[in-house]
Amino acid sequence: MRPFVFVNVAMSADGKISTRERRQVRISGREDYLRVDRIKAESDAIMVGIGTVLADNPSLTVKSPELRKMRAEAGKDEDPIRIVVDSSGRTPCDADILRKGTGKRIIAVSGRAPPARVRELKRHTSVIVAGESDVDLAEVLRVLYERDGVRRLMVEGGGTLIASMLSSGLVDELQTFIGAMVIGGEDAPTPADGPGFLHEPDFVRLRLIDIERIDGGALLRWQVEHQEAA
Repeated sequence: MRPFVFVNVAMSADGKISTRERRQVRISGREDYLRVDRIKAESDAIMVGIGTVLADNPSLTVKSPELRKMRAEAGKDEDPIRIVVDSSGRTPCDADILRKGTGKRIIAVSGRAPPARVRELKRHTSVIVAGESDVDLAEVLRVLYERDGVRRLMVEGGGTLIASMLSSGLVDELQTFIGAMVIGGEDAPTPADGPGFLHEPDFVRLRLIDIERIDGGALLRWQVEHQEAA
């Protein structure tokens, strides 16, 4: 068993999530900011990759006092569980995701993370070791479901983690805000980085379930159509 997994991403009209220098770019506006805060509050956990932590240093906390109160009144921590997928154990111990807000934090590492680094991280947070050279995402989701009670997981990026989740068949829904801008650059990151799929039968297929005009752009919600195992 695993949680329901949805990816939330903002990209430019030409499909870029930041510049070629991987600098954080404001793609959406206030309306989408409030939407993202709400879906964070509605999630049991939020997951990001180590690249996002090193580039943006996010806290991934719920910002709205009303939403934080809503979670507290439901018997939950004011912030969802925050998870970093970090094969080599590079998460800085003073990262905002470990220091700011309430609730549990988890670093998921692979077997290639240096033991000394894993011990250091364990002094600051919970650590899951899964996989040999790369984090075994399916195993992490199983642990989150069975041990931590995570039923709804939000994935915030970046492109490498999202691509890995999609290629592993671990995503149920994709929420994409498309901003009214062109960033450009063949080396600028996209919502699904990595090697990509070479053959059409391997493409991840989506079904559009909703579209909304917001902040001068468009919010699209897609259901991921999982292929039945042979």
